[in-house]
This record gives sequence, structure tokens and C-alpha cells, in this order.
Amino acid sequence: MGLSILLAFMLVLPGNAGAAGSSEVYNLSGFSAGNTGGGIIEESNTALYKKVYTAADLAVALKKNSGYKVIEIMNDLDLGWNELPAAAQTSPFAKNNSPLTHPVLLQTGVSKINIDGFDGLTIFSANGATLRHAGFTIKRSSNVIIRNLEFDELWEWDEASKGDYDKNDWDYVTLEQDANVWIDHCTFNKAYDGLVDSKKGTSGVTISWSAFKGDDGSPGSWVTQQINALEANKSAYPMYAYLRSSAVGLSKDDIIAVAASQKKGHLVGSNAFDSSNAKLSITLHHNYYLDIQDRLPRLRGGNAHVYNILVDNSASWAAKKRLTSAMETAIASKGYHFGVTSNGAIATEGGAVMLENSHLIDVFYPLRNNQTDPSDGSYTGKIKAVDTMYSLDGTAFRGNSESSGSPLAPVPAAILPFSWTGISSLPYSYTPDDPSTLLTRLTAAEGAGAGKLSWAKENWLRTTY
Repeated sequence: MGLSILLAFMLVLPGNAGAAGSSEVYNLSGFSAGNTGGGIIEESNTALYKKVYTAADLAVALKKNSGYKVIEIMNDLDLGWNELPAAAQTSPFAKNNSPLTHPVLLQTGVSKINIDGFDGLTIFSANGATLRHAGFTIKRSSNVIIRNLEFDELWEWDEASKGDYDKNDWDYVTLEQDANVWIDHCTFNKAYDGLVDSKKGTSGVTISWSAFKGDDGSPGSWVTQQINALEANKSAYPMYAYLRSSAVGLSKDDIIAVAASQKKGHLVGSNAFDSSNAKLSITLHHNYYLDIQDRLPRLRGGNAHVYNILVDNSASWAAKKRLTSAMETAIASKGYHFGVTSNGAIATEGGAVMLENSHLIDVFYPLRNNQTDPSDGSYTGKIKAVDTMYSLDGTAFRGNSESSGSPLAPVPAAILPFSWTGISSLPYSYTPDDPSTLLTRLTAAEGAGAGKLSWAKENWLRTTY
């Protein structure tokens, strides 16, 4: 049997699926259907296939017009600006906004990496490698695939904007003016701003089988390291000192618990009523969201299809209860922002969000349809839930948002009849799973996130199985 025939045979063996059942569940679906990525390229083709071991290698691979179609990340990479060799401190790398508070980031710095003008590109790791201290902006590109990578260590305490997190603008991945982007089997840890944002008319996005996680607050965790540094020097951090003072009365453990969850998930459309927002399209499916406070997604115009996601905000909901109303009043009186938002999927400004066959735990506002002015219909979006499981404080419901008395009914504006924006129906087929299976399936050893599948590396280059 020839090598190429043998390889093709091996790639579709059920044992290579990395999960029980057919590997077809990992087929590319959603608005990014048809995305080719860089294609199936042999490792020996060094003009098109680049193995990356260092930041300098990554700089070469991602330089505009590099010609590479497949980039394999071979190991973990620390990509902070101060960690880069001189050879890598050039395009596509740029210095990002400087860290102000986290003891690790003060040493490493933060980088911004621009992936600009690629048509057909796959970036993956066979072993679930981790990329630290950097945000990626993908712009003016098409047919881009990112798979089996973990993103970490891009959050710090925000004194500069009093806890509003409006200073650093650090996102792990930002999509701008792109067409066809598939992010699959990736893990995104707590970040300063968003986790994956899509803007400037980006269309054809699918994010699948990925994990989005807050910090666990354990000894030595990223958030705990930060709070330990603040605790050791309270006088240098007025907001933190006030939270710890008798005026508020929060303990160090209280602050770690409240700070641990991730503030923002997915912003889709960054500017209100931008003319390009109508082009926005994104599918989120088989994703696991653990203690993500908001924006799952937050859509301005266009369309978002969300199915088979698991949202578990039980720890962040419990942390919210550590803040009494008197504490919240005292904090607000100083102009500080410190608390836990509890939103799920959000449609605004004429955008359409369909949430179906999903499972939401301890999200106070599971569906919202206006974030600005409920009395102004121009800010209202179309949103509905179908066959979704929902529980809050142990009280469970399964059904639709349109059922009488449903806790999934959108708030706070008058509900608009649902229809897709600019299309009559979804332009792809899909088969949703029963939502009762998601809690076990997506949190399993072979569930959502990076490093979960034991695959031949060539499988990461395929889009169907």
C-alpha cells in the first residue's frame, strides 16, 4: 500500500477520533463551512509548511507575504515583548500596552502579533501548546484556521480605569475585516479584555469545541499571584486598598473569588451602528464556558448562531453573593467597578442570535436584547432560545424562550419576532446534540479545549472526517 493511501486510511480510523463515536462530530460546520485553511501540506514541503520552536520562528512564519500555508507550533511559547529576541521585535510583532500591576507581566511585557493579508493559513499544535503574554489580531485575511492551542497569562488588576478594564485593550484574538475563520479545540484563559472578538464586518466565523475559563483562584494561580502582590503593597493601589478597608470590608479571599471569573467573552461588532455590522456572522458550538460573566456573545447587527454550548457560572455566581448591597454602594460611591456581571447571549441593534440545545447554569440574565436604552428600539436585537436547559440557584427549566413564563425570555426591551438578518435561513446544515449530554461530554477528558484529542497531526489539517 502506498504511503499516501495508507496515511489517508489512518486519518479516518475511528480510533483516531479521540472521542467516543464517529469523528464526524469534529467536521467544520457553521458560518465558516467551506473554509479551506492552508490545506493538507506535507511536512517536507518547507516552502509552505513551517515548524515553529521559538518566537523568532513565529515572526518569520507570520510575516506578511511569508508564503506559508501551515504553521505548526511545536512547544509552548512565551511571547511577551521583553521575552522576545531582538530578531523577533519587528513586524508582525509589536509592543502592546505596557503592564501596570501584574508581577509577572511587569517582567515579561506584552506583545501584539498581527496576522495580515493571509489567504489560506492553518496554525495548529499537535500537542496543545500554550502561547503566553500576547494578543493576536487577524486582519484582512481569509480561510484561516486555528486549532489545538491554549492562550494564557494576559490579565492584570486594573487600577488605571478603576476596574472598568478600559486601559490595556488586551484580547487573545481579534478578528478584523476577515472572511472565513475557524477556531477549534482551543483553550482561552482569563484575559484583561475579551477572549475572541470579531469586528469590522468579519464574516464566516466558527468557534467550536473550545474552552473559555476564568481563573480557579487556587494558591499560585494567575489571579492569586496578582492579589498577593497588591496585598503586599496596598498603599500603591488605592482601589485595592479601599476594597480591603473597613469602609467595604472585603477579605483577600473575597477579592480573589470575585476577581477570578472572566469579565468578557465575545464582542461581535465593536462600534454601535457601524455600517459593516450587517455583515457579521458567527457560529459558536460545542464550547465550554466556565465562569465567563458576559458576552456569549454580545452581537451588534448581523447573525450569531449558538448551539450546544455549556455555560457554568456557578463559582462566579457564588462569588457575587459575597458582595452585600452596602458594599456595592460603597464601591460605586468612589467610582470603582468591582463585581460580577451575569449575562449570557445578547443581541442588539437589529442583530439576530439563536441559542439552541444548550445548557446554562447560574446566569442571572440568560438572554438580553438591549444594552443601551430599552425604550429605543434601534438598540434592540432579535434573540430566542430553543430547547435549552437553564438553572439558577438549583431551580431548573428546559424549554424555549417563547414559552409562557419562561426564565429564558429576553430582557429588558420589548421582544422582537425572531428572523435572521439579511438571510432567510442558515446557509449550512447541522445536527445539534441533546443538551442533557453537554455537561458530561464537554467537561470530559476528551471534551472541549486544547490538548484533548490524541490525533495524528495530519488530522488537524483536515476539515472533514
